[in-house]
Amino acid sequence: MFKRGQARKGSGRGRRKRYLRKKICRFCADKVMQIDYKDLKRLRSLVTERGKIIPARISGNCAKHQRQLTLAIKRARSIALMPYTVEK
Repeated sequence: MFKRGQARKGSGRGRRKRYLRKKICRFCADKVMQIDYKDLKRLRSLVTERGKIIPARISGNCAKHQRQLTLAIKRARSIALMPYTVEK
């Protein structure tokens, strides 16, 4: 048993805090006003190998550009420029 005040392995105590730098939106940095559904090189980098759209909290996109990105990916999928799922 652990004594009072003694931290267990894996409890929250004694861990170091990691300071991650703030992610910046790559579209705002490049001053892109509108995301084009025909720009497959840019769109493929924001989709997983399973075909899922990477969320903004991971990619660092702002809300405005994440909405545009989602719409562009869905348009590219609907006209068969991008696959909906992974090919087996």
